Amino acid sequence: MTSAATDSALYLDQPDTVDRFLTQISDVKELALDTEGASFHRFLDRIYLLQVSTRDRSAIIDPLPIGSPARLGELLQSKSVEVVFHDADYDLRLLHQDYGWHVTNIFDTRIASQLLGIKSFGLAALLEQFFDVKLDKKHQRADWSMRPLTPDMLEYAAQDTRYLLRLKDHMKTELTRRGRLHWAEEEFARLEGTRWEAEESMEGFLRLKGARDLSRGELAVLREVANWRDTVAAQLDRATFRVMGNEALFELARRTPRSVSELSAIKGMPKGMIERAGADIVAAVRRGIEVPEAELPRFPKGQRWNKDRDFDEKVARLKSVRDAAATRLELDPGVLCSRERLENVARSGAKSLEELGAVPDLRRWQIEEMGEGFIAAL
Repeated sequence: MTSAATDSALYLDQPDTVDRFLTQISDVKELALDTEGASFHRFLDRIYLLQVSTRDRSAIIDPLPIGSPARLGELLQSKSVEVVFHDADYDLRLLHQDYGWHVTNIFDTRIASQLLGIKSFGLAALLEQFFDVKLDKKHQRADWSMRPLTPDMLEYAAQDTRYLLRLKDHMKTELTRRGRLHWAEEEFARLEGTRWEAEESMEGFLRLKGARDLSRGELAVLREVANWRDTVAAQLDRATFRVMGNEALFELARRTPRSVSELSAIKGMPKGMIERAGADIVAAVRRGIEVPEAELPRFPKGQRWNKDRDFDEKVARLKSVRDAAATRLELDPGVLCSRERLENVARSGAKSLEELGAVPDLRRWQIEEMGEGFIAAL
């Protein structure tokens, strides 16, 4: 297949048709972009589709047969092209991981809608609110790595960028009207530094929900069975939970079965898995049990701050300033300023607006709106 149309969006899976399309749009000053990964299905996520829309054209580029579409990278990294996403963070990480691209000049309609105080800021809710378009949710968890893709999957993917430029127009007008465009621009500039950070291998088990409730001995078993699961998932290229759920890992860590026959008593343990890999699972449990006392895993010590006695009181006063501003600005308090940033302000002991400017992660627009109040509260 060289190209196929899906309700005005071209499906392009040949180098020459992709090149032709990208050449035709090479002089645009703005474009909308979305990517489809398959983290719900695959061990290692990557980009399986790229959806691109200009004012009058849309295409779905399939990178599996063609590799990295270099001309698209040139557009996305050009300072003179505004690139519009909805919830850019994960897309930017995948674009960096797969192609090494660093997108510049970003507009994110999710961030924009939050800064306007819109409560339902998911793309489906925004498209329904502004364009009366209803997205069919049945493909939300679709496996985008499968081929061929069905026509309705392609149509679903095309919808993700088809309205984004018009949505951006609306958001930009509203942000300008309310004097908040520079807030959004500060947030967008920070997105330009988004990178794919590889996880520290072997330590992911500490981030599993519930790991802090285990003893150090149980943690040693959890580490071994979680690493076994990761190895199998990587070999099969399957999402880890599709190999074995976290519930079964925790049961293994607590009950430490010593034989294959004991595995069937483990809650959430797939029968087929016992038949295929029972001996490997028991071996992983045994490795965990045999870890010497001195080498048992422990959680890294969190950064310790010397809390002065009135730290919590300071944070509470800062929170009052934040909450009052949130009411005045009709914004969600967490969107206006997270608790973590309030704690950074409390630790800083800042005595002036200039000193507030050095507080980690605190934005200039937040200092504009709450700086005087913060200084008074401190």
